[in-house]
Formats: sequence, C-alpha cells, structure tokens
Amino acid sequence: CVFSSPELKDIEYIRSNYYNKLEIARFDSSLGRFVGYTEFGVKQANYWNKDTSFIAALNAQREAVCLTTVGI
Repeated sequence: CVFSSPELKDIEYIRSNYYNKLEIARFDSSLGRFVGYTEFGVKQANYWNKDTSFIAALNAQREAVCLTTVGI
C-alpha cells in the first residue's frame, strides 16, 4: 500500500509478481489493471486483465488491506 493520505481515494494498492528475482508483472489499483514488464509478464498481464472478477477482487483488497493499516 502506498499512502498519500488516510483517505481511500488517495491510497494505492500495488501487487508485484516476481520470477527469479525479476519483476514480471504488477497490479496497480490506480490503473485498475496489470502491467507486464517482460515478454512473459505481458502475456500473463493480458490473461489476468481479462478476468474481471480477479481484477475486482484485487481492487477490493485495497480497501480491505490498506485501510486497516493506515494508522500503523
């Protein structure tokens, strides 16, 4: 979670996926989708972005995970 203020609209949830210590793809809640950084990561990001329920679940995690850690 990246905080610029304690309000939900200003909190960014980022989930990175790594393989062999190399970031292949990242979910960014401000974009609302995955972005790939390698050839394999781009393919995976396209696959994950097609699953709207998975994207909705990750967007919901921003509220569930980040809001509970604002005061910490």
